[in-house]
Amino acid sequence: MIMGISGNHDANKSDYVEQMKEKRALDRAEKAKEAEKGENGAKTAEKISPRHDEYISSEKAAPESSGLYRLGEDENGERKIFFDDPSKSDDGNEKTQPKVNSDGAEKSEETCRGNTDKVDREIRKLKEKKQQLEQKIQAASGDEEKVRELEKKLAQVESELRQKDTDAYRRQHTTFS
Repeated sequence: MIMGISGNHDANKSDYVEQMKEKRALDRAEKAKEAEKGENGAKTAEKISPRHDEYISSEKAAPESSGLYRLGEDENGERKIFFDDPSKSDDGNEKTQPKVNSDGAEKSEETCRGNTDKVDREIRKLKEKKQQLEQKIQAASGDEEKVRELEKKLAQVESELRQKDTDAYRRQHTTFS
């Protein structure tokens, strides 16, 4: 189904714009009349002014800055960005730097090590079992019952291997020390 639209759309857009301009002009005129009717006509007329952006020079702006950033080193000697808040240190002489223990005897952080050796052993055993079953299947190619049994075991081992040989399984079964 094809629909055709005829007419000049640009005229509709300009009509809307003109209507909005007229509406704003009427609103301003009504506000001005209300201001004149008020007791303090001069004071309220001053309050109603058209909204516009105004440039505020740096002389009028607040003299204090919002803060200073500097590049420094943290406790571990890595680069870090520090913020010097002027409201906290009213004295210009005070610089807040992180305190570093020179002897390093007291550490507030604990270091943990993740160990996945147990999971790796499980996976290695399953892979070895899979290889052994594949070899047994090739060796017992004449006996069909034995081949079916071995293929069932092989399918179980493969599914278990697919389940355990993933990052999620390793993360879940990691031991931390």
